[in-house]
Amino acid sequence: MSFTSRLIRWWPCLALAAAPAFAADSDVEQLTKDPKNWAMQSGNLANHRYSELKQITAQNAKNLQVAWTFSTGVLRGHEGGPLVVGDTMYIHSPFPNKVFALSLEDQSIRWKYEPKQDPTVIPVMCCDTVNRGVAYANGKIFLQQADTTLVALDAKTGAELWKIKVGDPKIGETTTNTPHVFKDKVLTGISGGEFGVRGRVTAHDINTGKILWKAYSTGPDNELMVDPGRTMTWTDGKMAPIGPNSSLKTWQGDQWKLGGGTTWGWYSYDPATNLVYYGTGNPSTWNPRQRPGDNKWSMTIFARDLDTGMAKWVYQMTPHDEWDYDGVNEMILADIKVKGQPRKALVHFDRNGFGYTLDRVSGELLVAEKYDPKVNWATHVDMKTGRPQVVAKYSTDKNGPDVNSKGICPSALGSKDQQPASFNRKTGLFYVPTNHVCMDYEPFQIEYTAGQPYVGSTLSMYAAPNSHGGLGNFIAWDAGTGKIVWSKPEKFSVWSGALSTAGDVVFYGTLEGYLKAVDLNGKELWKFKTPSGIIGNVHTWEYKGKQYIGVLSGIGGWAGIGLAAGLTKGTEGLGAVGGYKDLAKYTELGGVLTVFALPDR
Repeated sequence: MSFTSRLIRWWPCLALAAAPAFAADSDVEQLTKDPKNWAMQSGNLANHRYSELKQITAQNAKNLQVAWTFSTGVLRGHEGGPLVVGDTMYIHSPFPNKVFALSLEDQSIRWKYEPKQDPTVIPVMCCDTVNRGVAYANGKIFLQQADTTLVALDAKTGAELWKIKVGDPKIGETTTNTPHVFKDKVLTGISGGEFGVRGRVTAHDINTGKILWKAYSTGPDNELMVDPGRTMTWTDGKMAPIGPNSSLKTWQGDQWKLGGGTTWGWYSYDPATNLVYYGTGNPSTWNPRQRPGDNKWSMTIFARDLDTGMAKWVYQMTPHDEWDYDGVNEMILADIKVKGQPRKALVHFDRNGFGYTLDRVSGELLVAEKYDPKVNWATHVDMKTGRPQVVAKYSTDKNGPDVNSKGICPSALGSKDQQPASFNRKTGLFYVPTNHVCMDYEPFQIEYTAGQPYVGSTLSMYAAPNSHGGLGNFIAWDAGTGKIVWSKPEKFSVWSGALSTAGDVVFYGTLEGYLKAVDLNGKELWKFKTPSGIIGNVHTWEYKGKQYIGVLSGIGGWAGIGLAAGLTKGTEGLGAVGGYKDLAKYTELGGVLTVFALPDR
């Protein structure tokens, strides 16, 4: 179906929509179809993090050796990973957001880009100075800098082609996400839910940076880019229109203007429906008593038409969040059987501990089950209303301000945070890096001041009680039934992105610094201790007939914020410092890419 036909079918009245663009599509989709490249951060448009390469197998993975290394020269947390296009690798760093182009032939630096940014942006970055990587398309590298500058670089020379500001750090707005290139647009989000910013997504022309549309997470219908009569949501066991002022009705007064709902996660795109999918973060503040109502559309999956920006459907996972269960984790698009029937599914492992499977075309809720048995804040998700059934004991709203609600699972880190899972097209299973962490949560009254933290809660975190004693698990998940297939315990949270391959190997990194390979049953095949803790995402590519595996190490991020920022008080780092205090026994700072391959015969 043509682009024009889709528009006619969906939106006979486009008064609210921006003018569609007709520029030529990018080459990135085609590049992802060649497994020799790793042309997108998630491997492909659907966020699969899966490779058809199979030189490295479950039988020979034990022989992997270090092929080469590269230091970024930066000490803070290294999330994301490199891109590989042809004979060139593109590597990024945390603030100050360096970008390197390396020759795969001899690892020489073809060019280096280091933006000049005001360091006053660092104190308004919630959870370390991380960045989740660059994007590539049509001979350009796209970098989303911490200070909210989106910049396009010439991929051959590193020269700036255009740049545009998408936010204002003076009011707490920063950017940590990777840009996403879909068709002829580059999309970016915003961070700062802990500073009372108003979440949004902007779509830009890849050739000029011009804003093509901007869609907010909270507020009036026209700024949300929703149609009250056509944008659908799960209601009483079926899809129904959201109705007028769906967000405004769920906030008290003008609180939606400080409503959070930030958009710093991993987006996906389905060319067949022309829909782009992403999630929104926590409402502001973390003190739920200060913002009565469902606080729509924070904690929400959005499905938007890529060309117009208009939302086709929405689904809110955690109405009136009381625990900081951001909804920004990746949306994985997979055609799988759900309860025995083939479905075009969207699979999402939410911070709230439930693994959701929805129909990505219609938005119907199909499965919502716990992917960590220790999740206790809700008994289950009511499949008719789509709402989690909250346990009063763990409701920080019911217990009220200045009351320490104890033993809530998961912690604010969620059962999974930004670390993306992998979908294996051979097995049909999802391989998921998870947290196994609980918390005590005490909200308090806080006043809003622009550019200052707007959290209003004190937290302590610890390993899930009465379990294996560790802070993490690596699991295999059946999204069609909502069942854990196997679970491998880890001492710390698994904060790296997973990778699965046609060689029947699954890779992930640990906070101590191990890169591990397991088989499809979770049996450990091989591990290697890299120079620092791993919060980066595992990648693979082929060059001159050899398959390589790479991962950035460099401890930091929310889980490693104590080491990264030199914090020692247990409740600092929004409660993570105490929970991860033992990390200092195992690793230190330093950003290094380590590349592995099988030995030459």
